[in-house]
Amino acid sequence: MYRDFFEKLCKSVGENPHREGLKNTPQRLEQSLGELLSGYHKEAKEVFHTTFCEIPYNEMIVIKNVEFYSMCEHHLLPFFGSITIGYIPQEKIAGISDFAKLIEMYARRLQTQENLTFEIIETLMRELSPKGAMLVCEATHLCMAMRGVEKKSSTLLTSAVRGIFKESSKTRAEFLEHIKKC
Repeated sequence: MYRDFFEKLCKSVGENPHREGLKNTPQRLEQSLGELLSGYHKEAKEVFHTTFCEIPYNEMIVIKNVEFYSMCEHHLLPFFGSITIGYIPQEKIAGISDFAKLIEMYARRLQTQENLTFEIIETLMRELSPKGAMLVCEATHLCMAMRGVEKKSSTLLTSAVRGIFKESSKTRAEFLEHIKKC
């Protein structure tokens, strides 16, 4: 499948798909896309498989600057950045690596940043049932930086707010103060 696609692509741009440097590219392309789009083979239940509720912890928890790499569903070019999540548990807390796994699961799909932000916070709310959560995502999109308008230093910021974070400006302000700190 990838061999035929790659051959057509090369021929359409005037490249020889059989030259030495490109001979094994179809296999590398298949392997690469398998890694970049591996999020389709995971489910949220796998991510939050260990939750804790030994103590009644109900203060804000913030996981900052979790890196991610994703693929723009419109141009099949990468976008990448970091996500910061804050939540206030109700009964369950999750291990911090679970949040990285959650981000990875959705980032490793054909995506828009807006959908990525939405899917992560909705899953967090569904799986952990916290009092509330807030997420900030900032990313660089190569579809904007290396083609089209070619604005190399621009970033896109998206956010999502649920529960007590939406209801209380004090809670939102506390989260925003936490993420300002180094």
